[in-house]
Parts: sequence; C-alpha cells; structure tokens
Amino acid sequence: MTATEVAELFTRSTGDYLFARWGRPIVPVVFGVDGATLAIIKGAIEAVVALAGHRMAETDPEQGANLMVFFVGDWQELLDVPGLDRLVEGLGPLVARLEGEGANQYRHFRFEEGGAIRACIAFLRLDESLAALAAETVALGLAAQTVLAWSDTACRARSVLARAGTAVILRPEIAEVIRSFRTRRAMQVTRCGLSRGSADAESRRQRRWAEKKFITAGKRTPSGASKRRNRRIRPSMIAARSASPPPFSRMT
Repeated sequence: MTATEVAELFTRSTGDYLFARWGRPIVPVVFGVDGATLAIIKGAIEAVVALAGHRMAETDPEQGANLMVFFVGDWQELLDVPGLDRLVEGLGPLVARLEGEGANQYRHFRFEEGGAIRACIAFLRLDESLAALAAETVALGLAAQTVLAWSDTACRARSVLARAGTAVILRPEIAEVIRSFRTRRAMQVTRCGLSRGSADAESRRQRRWAEKKFITAGKRTPSGASKRRNRRIRPSMIAARSASPPPFSRMT
C-alpha cells in the first residue's frame, strides 16, 4: 500500500481525516450467539488485540464492557434491546437507514475527551451472505474492524480479509497498518471544538504523521526480546480454521 492509500483508510466520506485507537483495555461482550460461537469471537478479538500491541481486561471500571457486539436476525430486534437507545443516539432512524440500505453490519464508536476510542458498539445482521460464512471468518473481520476507527468507506472497496490457500487471514497490508500504530497514542481530529480552518490544518498534520509512521514502521530492525515477540505475531498466524468450520449459531 502507498502512503496515500493508508491515509484513505482513515479519511471519511465527508473528507475529514480521523484516526483513533483504543486507550483503555478492551472488554468485549457478545449478544445473540451460543457459547461455541462466543469462544471463537473472543479468540479472534484477542489475536487482533495482540497484533495491535494492546491489551484486554475482565471489566471496564466505568462501563463494565466497552466493546459490545450484537448479532440479530432483523434490524428491528435492536429496538427491543433495553437501554440501547441511550448508548446509540438516534437508534430508531439508524435502524430505518440500515434496513433501507440492506446493510448487514454497522459499527458505532464513542470517543474519550482526548480522542481515544472509549467504546465500540457493533451490530451484525445475519442475512444469508453473512450466515453462510464460517464463524471464524466473521469473527476475524469483526475484530479487525473494531480495533481502529477506520473510515466509513475503508472496507467498501476492499475486504480486510484475504484467502491464503484454504485459510482466511487478515489481508497483509491491513495487518501491517494495525501493527504500525501500536506505539502511538490515539488521535482524533475534528471533535475538539476546532474551527474549520484549524481542524483542516490539524487533519493535514495528522495525515502526514500517519503516512510517515506507516512508511518507517517496516524499516526498523527489532532486536532481542522485541524481535522474538514480533515473530509470534504475524498475519499468517491470525488465520481462520478451514477444516469443516462451524457456522454461526444464534441463541433462540
């Protein structure tokens, strides 16, 4: 990927550049699947979090959980979840929009005052195309798309996943982007009361930083423990098992 292509992953359809990663440990909770599928999803999240050099925890002291994943068969089911409309403002219009677009996935991010990701609420509607995929494939894609605040268009042109033989893995360039931001504090551009002019200037500055960071990340030669640690985390190691993979199973 070129530096421009990397920057486009965080450039929204409005033209604003926004990059953010998690600041606090990630605490996932998953609704709407059985125990076997739950284990697969949490395993995928753990693998991608390790790739990002981040960490997980048992609980978030302020929120309990901060990565909430809902699997539904119909978007209307979201309107019956108690309190969800308080977490996602405008839930009713959002459901109507998702139905109109025929969408099967949606991610809602909330941010800290300083710009880091505070929480992510992910919705997945198990239509025919999504339900036909292996549980590991959906779980890996979900994990990759919630570890950073990608733009709303980042995954439309290309999937975050690729096939290597019979296995499904993170696309190598996507894995490299996730890994390359592991030592940087979260950044988010236009939500701190900046004027449009100053926000644009800050957006350009952070875009240049992102391009430089990605270009130089692959040129470093780690040594000692760091080198050994990097060998344990590779895109090829975050692969979905392909031998008779189980489908998603929803709770009834």
